[in-house]
Parts: sequence; C-alpha cells; structure tokens
Amino acid sequence: MTAAPLDTRPQQTAPQVIPAERFVLRPLRRSDAGLISMYTADRRVAEGTRAIPHPLPPGATEAFIARVTGTPAAGAVHEDVWALDGSAHGLAEVLGLVSLTHMERDQSEVGFWVAPAFWNTGFASEAVAALVAANPHRSRTLFAEVFQDAPVSARVLSNCGFAYLGDAESWSVARGARVPTWTYLRKMG
Repeated sequence: MTAAPLDTRPQQTAPQVIPAERFVLRPLRRSDAGLISMYTADRRVAEGTRAIPHPLPPGATEAFIARVTGTPAAGAVHEDVWALDGSAHGLAEVLGLVSLTHMERDQSEVGFWVAPAFWNTGFASEAVAALVAANPHRSRTLFAEVFQDAPVSARVLSNCGFAYLGDAESWSVARGARVPTWTYLRKMG
C-alpha cells in the first residue's frame, strides 16, 4: 500500500469577516446581487477590471456569486471575495468588493473595486489595508495589477505598502482589448 501524496494546496475555507474602521469585509451572499449588478453595470467600474463585461449580461452577477461562494471545481483557481459592508455605520451593505486569488508558492493576487458613488473616500485603501493586515491566505507575497489609466488605484496599492514591480498588459473584457498595466508586489512578514 502506498501513501497518498501530500496535498500542498491552500485549504479551501470560507472567507472570514475582517474588520475595518468604517465597514467590515464579509463573505458575499446572494442578496448582494442587486447592488453588485447596479455598480458593475457602470462602464467605469467594468473598464477598471479585467473580468467584468460591459454591458453586464443578465445573470452574470448571480453566476459570479455562486462561483465564489460555492465549492471550487477540481483544478479551478480559488478566489475569495469580500463585500465592503458599511451597514453597521449607516452606509450601504455593499460599497465595493475586494478579493484574493490563490497563486503558486504561498502567493495571492489582490483585486478590488469601489462603487463610483464612494470614490475618493479612502474606502479602497482601507479595504486593501484590512485585507493585507488579516492576510487570510497566510501568503508570503501579494501581487496586484492596475490599469495604467487608473493612477488612483495605483495609489491605493502604494498606500498599502505595495512596491512597483513593472509594466505589463492584461486583457479587459469590458474594453475588448489588451490594456497596459502596472504590477505591484508586497512581501509579507
């Protein structure tokens, strides 16, 4: 009888609630679909991401929530997503989203967006800082990339201790094109 190989993949656990000053980061729930759909239907939000299409197809938000809250398929990339929930502070239940996607060798990629009504409030910096402080994936290195026409997003990463790594490009579904990016890195601990 041979021993089973050691599974070195990250544990697949539900995202934890992470406190921030003006909101909490909490796992998504199906009831978030309306606000997420409303925000991501805005061309400015969609074009600031790699994966949100514009126009937003019917059912896309519900499918996204089902994917990130369900059990990942074998071999699928594991992504944890949190809503910025300000309801305890008199704000909306969803102000935006922040995510961590598992990569190889104890690395994760950070992603984030905030609804346009909450731009220039510091919510994105606060969310990324809370996620970095909690480090729920216990990552040794965090990566992030932003489109070069979004310098405010780059400032969010700099504010949270990320260092510029280099230029690249990524496909934007909403733009239907490759877009120049800035890549950032943060060593943990």
